[in-house]
Amino acid sequence: MSFKSQLENIFVSEEQIPAEYKLPSEIHQREYLSNGEMHSWNGDVHAVYSPICIKTENGLERKLIGTYPVCSEKEAMVALQAAVDAYDNGRGEWPTMSVANRIKCVENFTHSMLQQKDIVVKLIMWEIGKSYADSVKEFDRTVEYIYATIDALKDLDRKSSSFENEQGIIAQIRRSPLGVVLCMGPFNYPLNETFTTLIPAIIMGNTLLFKPPKHGTLLHYPLLKAFQQAFPKGVVNTIYGRGHAIVPSLMQSGKVNVLTLIGSSKVANELKKLHPKVNRLRAILGLDAKNAAIITANADLKLAVQETVLGSLSFNGQRCTALKIIFVHKSIAEPFLQQLKEEVAKLKFGMPWEKGVSLTPLPEPHKPDYLKELIADAQALGAKVINENGGEAVASFVYPAILYPVTSQMKVYREEQFGPVIPVVAYESLEEPIDYIIDSTHGQQVSIFSNDTEEVAATIDPLVNQVSRVNINCQCQRGPDVFPFTGRKDSAEGTLSVVDALRSFSIRSLVATKNNETNKRLLNDIVHGHHSNFLSTKYIF
Repeated sequence: MSFKSQLENIFVSEEQIPAEYKLPSEIHQREYLSNGEMHSWNGDVHAVYSPICIKTENGLERKLIGTYPVCSEKEAMVALQAAVDAYDNGRGEWPTMSVANRIKCVENFTHSMLQQKDIVVKLIMWEIGKSYADSVKEFDRTVEYIYATIDALKDLDRKSSSFENEQGIIAQIRRSPLGVVLCMGPFNYPLNETFTTLIPAIIMGNTLLFKPPKHGTLLHYPLLKAFQQAFPKGVVNTIYGRGHAIVPSLMQSGKVNVLTLIGSSKVANELKKLHPKVNRLRAILGLDAKNAAIITANADLKLAVQETVLGSLSFNGQRCTALKIIFVHKSIAEPFLQQLKEEVAKLKFGMPWEKGVSLTPLPEPHKPDYLKELIADAQALGAKVINENGGEAVASFVYPAILYPVTSQMKVYREEQFGPVIPVVAYESLEEPIDYIIDSTHGQQVSIFSNDTEEVAATIDPLVNQVSRVNINCQCQRGPDVFPFTGRKDSAEGTLSVVDALRSFSIRSLVATKNNETNKRLLNDIVHGHHSNFLSTKYIF
């Protein structure tokens, strides 16, 4: 059997889909959450086709799993006004609510979210082709992140519960919200990465406009009623539709105080320019990345290969933290490439519900053609696909391609492939990969593989000023979530982590007065009488 036939055979007919992984039915969303109400929608809808193709009489066809509203600028602006009214210039119920009560609301939401786990996990799998096991991990990690955020806020609030007395001034310093947040998440982690901005934004007292990602929209539908029931009206508002049709007006209104986007730097730059007062706009952005691995002559070859495979092909390489270009010292290039080919060949490919599957169909319809173009461009300029069957594609599935030797003339040298293509560059001097990172428009992370102390140290020092995280003998990654996650250059703006995100979506505010008997009595009366949610010494356990 040819390899192409093997790829065709990973797709199954409708009746061959295991019952436990099927969706109960097609999900046709005809409502959206705005100003505390679930509004009916009778207009245009967008059909959601899974990357999982089904064998039919007409050949392989992407499976229709549902539809969702394509709202207009009108509905988006109404939702924006709902968020503005709920914030009410900082006087609304939510921004003035005590931290303890906001935490209770988030806990109530999380309890309701857990009840929707089965359907949300299945929708992650069906909408973006992520393996079932990894879809479960994404849901569980998101819940863990929410609880970690709650614990971090409690800790932050406890540290702010006392008064400071400096140079004759008494003050209490706390964090207060920023206003209306426009939140747009990515398709590759449509639940987890969306919630790593959405949850801290809400819990700090901001109100929210939430636009789900283009791929990974339906999975949020089962959570809308949980948002509605857990939070006061207008705190969480969903907007649907074509981004280019509805988002510009939101930004041009000047009513958005915070833009949080996980996506491309080009889109982020365009959106920021639309705001009439950019100095008033805070941006928390996770953007492009072209993370490099530098494998030196002193590397543990087996470890470097294992981490390269994990780093470049986990979820088909569709991660901002993926290793997207590999620099290997010429002296070990041959054995490295041989072992790399062998390890890639061991990866199981198939449908997302299969046990132990590593490689699955790609959600973006245009991606297979784009990857084919990248591979053809590299081949035309002297690179070869060195692994057997590399780059073979059927419908939405693309088998990983290892390209070598890659040079600076090739598109894949600079462009973020965001898919299962591994470009490998041979180098002689460490200055070559270091110069690449210096010249790059991206600056998220880098991985260094070496067991030589002086070599690693000499590489760390220039690179920590180019990227936000240097990984030693391991792949690039986001976690643990308590670590700061950011980037330099075009890769990010703002810092996310469990604690950093709380700071990103808030500002330090203080109440201060001169230290005299009258003012001390006034402060004591406010605190002991529980007259203020901000000025308080309550201790949250």
